[in-house]
Amino acid sequence: MGTREYPRPQLQRAGWQSLDGAWQFAFDDGDCGLAEGWYDDRTLPLTIQVPFVYQAERSGIGDRTPHDIVWYKRTFRPEGFRPGMQVLLHFGAVDYQASVFVNGHLVKEHEGGNTPFEADITPFLSGGEEVICVRAYDPHRSEEIPRGKQYWKDASESIWYTNSTGIWQTVWAECVERSHLESVCFTPLFDEGRVRMECRAEGVGPADMLSWEIAYKGETVAAGSLRWYANPLVWEADLVQNHIFRTGFHHDEGVWTPDHPNLFDVTFCVRTADGRMTDRAESYFGMRKVHTADGMVYLNNRPFYQKLVLDQGYWPEGLLTAPDDEALRQDILLAKAMGFNGCRKHQKTEDPRFLYWADHLGYLVWGECAAAPVYTEKAVERSIREWTEIVERDYSHPCIVAWVPLNESWGVPNIRHDRRQQHYSQTMYHLLHALDGTRPVISNDGWEMTETDICALHNYAHGQKEETEKYAAYREMLADTESLVAGRAAGRNTFAGAFSYEGQPILLTEFGGIGFDVSGEKGWGYTSVRDEEAFLEDYGRLLDAIYASSGLWGFCYTQLTDVEQEINGLYTYDRKPKVSPEKIRAINDRYHRHAVK
Repeated sequence: MGTREYPRPQLQRAGWQSLDGAWQFAFDDGDCGLAEGWYDDRTLPLTIQVPFVYQAERSGIGDRTPHDIVWYKRTFRPEGFRPGMQVLLHFGAVDYQASVFVNGHLVKEHEGGNTPFEADITPFLSGGEEVICVRAYDPHRSEEIPRGKQYWKDASESIWYTNSTGIWQTVWAECVERSHLESVCFTPLFDEGRVRMECRAEGVGPADMLSWEIAYKGETVAAGSLRWYANPLVWEADLVQNHIFRTGFHHDEGVWTPDHPNLFDVTFCVRTADGRMTDRAESYFGMRKVHTADGMVYLNNRPFYQKLVLDQGYWPEGLLTAPDDEALRQDILLAKAMGFNGCRKHQKTEDPRFLYWADHLGYLVWGECAAAPVYTEKAVERSIREWTEIVERDYSHPCIVAWVPLNESWGVPNIRHDRRQQHYSQTMYHLLHALDGTRPVISNDGWEMTETDICALHNYAHGQKEETEKYAAYREMLADTESLVAGRAAGRNTFAGAFSYEGQPILLTEFGGIGFDVSGEKGWGYTSVRDEEAFLEDYGRLLDAIYASSGLWGFCYTQLTDVEQEINGLYTYDRKPKVSPEKIRAINDRYHRHAVK
């Protein structure tokens, strides 16, 4: 595994050490591991392949029986370590609560199954084979944790999938000098042709220096250096400078779109007062702007029609974990081959490597997080904490063009009339805008919205081909803005309580779900067809109704692939096309009027 697959793609160093692979493993159904000191010298009885959860076949265990507490253990020698350096131990994500021990010492505790964390383990090193031990606690039946599509019952059914417990993203280590970068952040100031940069570091003082260089297609376009007069350092760089982008900056050259995913490469160096370099890291950003106005969504100040596909991010042998980096890339290419320009990553905060490929391949992403099924104070607290960490992790990815904190009133079942739950929806809307002023926020994707930047509707009531009256009613509901806002999906109002439509862009963000079985396995879809010809006819029928609408500003089709018992994907669970990608693309491409080219 090389730097191309660096687990933190927007702050890459030359040296890092993957700790994926074989770990010792144990179930702790009696919750006796802490009392018995499993983090010490005890050998755990099983072997697991990290980062795959024990429920996944790729883990080498493939046991779908619920086990709430599991343990991991392995040894390693830090590569490149020298006296005076620090060893940082990183976890991409552990579901749900993690306690990390090094050589018997508790070094980190983290709650939240979707976000990364790290620990400086330097004080606990032995100088030989270092022992890492992880206890993961994932309460299988708790409905107060953000679990998304992970089912709290023993076996998956309906729209709910197999649970995932423990480590499910890469574990890795890196050795750094005491003075090193902790984080970088980019905010494109699109209308000004500038970028705002923010760097946070550890172990630096006012005599130390940060040098930086921005390159576009191999040519340096801006560079400079700063003293660490504050931490973080915040400054702006002019990318126009009266030359390279003066005529084309607001069109294709230098800007990021799905058709032209242009990126700027950035190098940062931390140096001591005498000029010695203590850290060097590489990053990137894209110049793009997303906003809403006059009932439309704009990308780089031009109207943009979004053609999205719902993506659950599951794989048959890895569940929430992709088999490898190429699988993440291929999912994007599969969607683009069918004419989609982005996805709504549904009820999952995807691995940063997916966002890396979306940035580089040109693919819009609506960022989402697993939801808690119920409303309690604890569920609210947990969701807010995870969302804060999600925005911190993903803020600088140009591919992300919207945040979706709530879905179909999950976790807020009484939001229609409960002012408290409405306040929570508003809180999430304002929290995400407070953390990130560059992207639209959808308050409750589907229905019963409060404050929202996009009116995002779900409706599967299009019926089968022979249900002509049902389809006529569906087409009438989609016809224009007034009928869209007045329509009811699943018996729900578009807006909750006293909230009402205020001219936001309207997108149909779930529909379709045409069931097409090509495997002979039992499954379901919202409607069903028997062959490719019928599928294409039905898909075209649905898209015709959408494209005839004068009120819609985009759509999100359900869904990219089959998932477990759901057979409503455009591709099978193992990514084989059910129908011709070219023919789906031809249907998607019938409508160009609003698309940025």
